Amino acid sequence: MKSTDLIDNSPLGVEGLLSVVGQSFEPSQQAVERARAFAEPFLASQQLDNGENCLSHADALAALVKSLGGSDDMQAASYLAFACEHLNKPQALIAQAFGDSHAALAMETMRLMQLQRQARSRAVNDPRGQVQIEFVRRMLLAFSRDLRVVVLRLASRLQTLRYVHAHKKPGFDDVASESLQVFAPLANRLGIWQIKWEMEDLAFRLLEPDAYKQVASWLEDKRVEREAQVEQSRQWLLDQLQSQGILAQVQGRPKHIYSIIKKMRGKSLDFSQVRDLRALRVIVASVDDCYRVLSLVHSQMTPLDNEFDDYIAKPKSNGYQSLHTVVSDPSGRVVEIQIRTQTMHVHAEFGVAAHWAYKEAGTKGFTGAQLSDAQAKKMAVLRQLLAWERDLNQVAHADLAAAGPADDDKIYVLTPLAAVVELPVHATPVDFAYSLHTDLGHRCRGAKVDGWMVPLSTPLRNGQTVEVITAKEGGPSRDWLNLELGFLGSHRARAKVRAWFNAQALNQTMARGREGVEKLLQREGKTSLKLDELAVQLGFPSSAELFEVVGKDEFSLKNIENLLRPPAALLDQDQRLLRKTQKNKTAAAPSGVLVVGVDSLMTQLARCCRPAPPDELGGFVTRGKGVSVHRSSCKNFMQLALSSVDRVIPVAWGAPAGRDAVYPVDIQIVANDRQGLLRDISEVFAKDKINVVGVQTQSIKEIAWMTFTVEVGDATKLSKVLTVVKEVMGVRTARRHQG
Repeated sequence: MKSTDLIDNSPLGVEGLLSVVGQSFEPSQQAVERARAFAEPFLASQQLDNGENCLSHADALAALVKSLGGSDDMQAASYLAFACEHLNKPQALIAQAFGDSHAALAMETMRLMQLQRQARSRAVNDPRGQVQIEFVRRMLLAFSRDLRVVVLRLASRLQTLRYVHAHKKPGFDDVASESLQVFAPLANRLGIWQIKWEMEDLAFRLLEPDAYKQVASWLEDKRVEREAQVEQSRQWLLDQLQSQGILAQVQGRPKHIYSIIKKMRGKSLDFSQVRDLRALRVIVASVDDCYRVLSLVHSQMTPLDNEFDDYIAKPKSNGYQSLHTVVSDPSGRVVEIQIRTQTMHVHAEFGVAAHWAYKEAGTKGFTGAQLSDAQAKKMAVLRQLLAWERDLNQVAHADLAAAGPADDDKIYVLTPLAAVVELPVHATPVDFAYSLHTDLGHRCRGAKVDGWMVPLSTPLRNGQTVEVITAKEGGPSRDWLNLELGFLGSHRARAKVRAWFNAQALNQTMARGREGVEKLLQREGKTSLKLDELAVQLGFPSSAELFEVVGKDEFSLKNIENLLRPPAALLDQDQRLLRKTQKNKTAAAPSGVLVVGVDSLMTQLARCCRPAPPDELGGFVTRGKGVSVHRSSCKNFMQLALSSVDRVIPVAWGAPAGRDAVYPVDIQIVANDRQGLLRDISEVFAKDKINVVGVQTQSIKEIAWMTFTVEVGDATKLSKVLTVVKEVMGVRTARRHQG
């Protein structure tokens, strides 16, 4: 590669840039100063969207990162990330000048800034509200595996707010809203309070200047008096601690305006009712000292009810630890007191930024102290960004524990309109299409990723923009179901493709059955006969079910002919059977059903309602198949009885055909679909020694619709089993099919 291919528009040219990089600087300043000299030709004349000079922004960003304890590498990235946008092949050139690690950090930071810029308008104006915003937060975390990139992005946004506020720039409500909805919560997740509080105050001041000024004026009215009271309380507490031999720092703690407003609105309080405007922070050497201080405070001051939190014993999800209590001091003033160790304080102020400073300083701590083995191990856990992503994704992993370990890694990609889409790892453009809409997936024929055409089997990566190219009509390819070809990485997308082909097969079967039925009706001159009525007369709920069994060759068209043109002998037999129903005789059929008044008449248990002892029964005389036995509450039976009352015949349970006679019964279950659901329900039946002879299941929008066919000798036994099934995790309803 030629060096001139690496750069677009530097006034110095690539050789000049590399000579600048090679200049001598002080060792402690070398990386930062070299990076600034490298970036200055690009940034000095450039402006950001808010009008701020790009080089000035990078200078402020580097200073802010340094104040957070960031290393020289992070400070250098403050310049290199912005320079990347002006280079043809930035990674190659920066790696040549500074090394691979600097190039990777700068490139990741630049990509994250570009991606978040694209998603900004969608995240703030998304009609789905918090769902899209949460996806953006997760994307920001999952996009980069280097946590320093996220810290740099947060610091850059804080500098943007500082500039917009200082220069009273109008028209940046979207930036302020995004800061409150995305960046400040992200800083909170990472425990970087120093950024969180200032960002919230600045963003809120831009969005609601009148409310901000009102609270600020309330605070200012008695600021001198309140500061004097805080100092008096601080000195009194310090004297008490020293008298007990406890070494501690006692500081007044500033109260941020946004937190005051949020508390007032959240709890419907007046400003006068906000209790913790006077606040102290006590920093001690050890955890034992924390509890000694708490004991002293509660013995010398009056603690307020329900105003104590122990975040040491039970830290917050982002690792924050401290003791919080609200007390009334000797003069009757309410004071909030936080008690923590120096290590806890560093984490509370700088969060994971402190941990990255630990990482880069080796075993030498953020404050110069030596880290313990336990602390060093903790820092190692925090080296990857996904460790912090877990608290964003607090699903009940226990729900999946029984099914074995689950791969819950996700990637986040963008639509052309900058909507964030969550996908499983190894997802492809076809998975992306199905995640947006099932029909879009069926018609997917091509895809562009970041503006370039790619094969449909291309695995997607975090932060890419995906555009689907579709046909006007059509369906998926059977190749998509071939795992070796790699077209689909999502189980849900594969299920949708299989469902499409199953539906096509069923449609073809039903079309074949309909064609056969209609041709028969034409031959018989019965085309005016309503197909649904014909189906009911044949014992089917609707014509669709009739067409399906005819198309599968499970139901002979001869049965329809017999219905339309019953043989004379059969007609006479039916009439004799109906006359015999008036007699007072009973006979046991092989099914264990007694047909009143008829000897040795063939019976069959209806499949629509599957009766079993001791269900109340009703019989219906069919043409050519004897008596169809239904549950008396069966809807099909009631319809048949209304249309052909003369064919209804009394039936009852008699002696079963054998000592161990069993009857098939359908159980309908609706549940939240999850891995292991079918197994868990089957285990319930197995424990009660109920034989399962058939299962049909379908999942629609994460809801599983399941039908179990089980064999029982006594239907009353089902009530106990159904009670246990309803207790299976995720099950919404479980009942016997009514027919």
